Amino acid sequence: MVNLVHVAKKQLVQRLAKMAGLRQRAVDVDDAGTVISIWVPKDKLPAGPTAEEMETERRKKETKRNGGRLSVVLLHGFAGDGILTWVLQVVALARHYDVYVPDLLFFGGSVSPAGADQTPGFQAECVASALRRLGVERCVAVGFSYGGFVAFKMAEADPALVVSVVATGSLVYMTRSTSEAMLRRLGAASFAEFLLPNDVAGLKSLFAAGTYRKWWLPDRVLSDYMKLMIFNRKERTQLLEGLVVSDEDAAVVVRSYRQWPRFLTLPVRIAGDTLALGRQRQHLQHGACEKPQRAARREGDAAKHSKGGPLGDAGAAARLQRLSQRVPVAAVTLMHHHDDGRGAAYAQACYLAKI
Repeated sequence: MVNLVHVAKKQLVQRLAKMAGLRQRAVDVDDAGTVISIWVPKDKLPAGPTAEEMETERRKKETKRNGGRLSVVLLHGFAGDGILTWVLQVVALARHYDVYVPDLLFFGGSVSPAGADQTPGFQAECVASALRRLGVERCVAVGFSYGGFVAFKMAEADPALVVSVVATGSLVYMTRSTSEAMLRRLGAASFAEFLLPNDVAGLKSLFAAGTYRKWWLPDRVLSDYMKLMIFNRKERTQLLEGLVVSDEDAAVVVRSYRQWPRFLTLPVRIAGDTLALGRQRQHLQHGACEKPQRAARREGDAAKHSKGGPLGDAGAAARLQRLSQRVPVAAVTLMHHHDDGRGAAYAQACYLAKI
């Protein structure tokens, strides 16, 4: 029987990515057999098959373009691979940026031998290595959910590569206390139970928690999605186990991030305000939402926020838009505290345009 999601991905999603000027490539990142599958701007792929030839050609093009465009790396979450998660953003961003969309290890076409490190740090190392081999020297790392953790690790490990981070539905670290609180709220025994569902009902719960709007798909389509996208269960379970760190270890690193002059935090409290945020979403995208702006001004002053002070309601969106015009390249983390998980998809779409 034909897998409908596979057909849609091949005929629609990948075609849109190619129309935006991207091509899929597999990049060897070490000698152990680790391979990162990544969508790359086609003009960044010279005819020469070797890494040395690619680097030479890249330097020629970079010189001609007088520095070139900013590179943006889009890192996906647990519910899908790179291009399926980001295709709509790719279409919009590729007009102005060099967009790179990798599959993280054990997702899509990215693989690593048995016994490989299962932490966000190793994911970050592999993505950074792939980018370096493709000639990327500076980039903005954009992460959704699990991809946000990887983005922060990239910035921590390779600040020369990552000029800023945009993260939504994520944190700098997943501490043990935070993970326990989230699992209680979700009513799940583990993140693997929630993020790696075994049946259609579980997949519906996952999608309901990760999207702003309620939407309906036939069980046949959801079943096909599970068959195509949810595999490598053992390895992905280990990834989730490697995500959680102690509260003490995380506190040290979070304090170091606070020293960044362009580090902004934006807690978006969705509970009880989901409908209000939804009503304002189109106005926020154009920076013309007056009510949230007034609410944001009541929350405190923008100068305080630019030094790390938090914002607490839907008005934070309008404030961030104003700040992003004054801060050259803002490192932004969207930490949404929610009861039902809605709002993540909208926040992702709203702030990518403000890189």
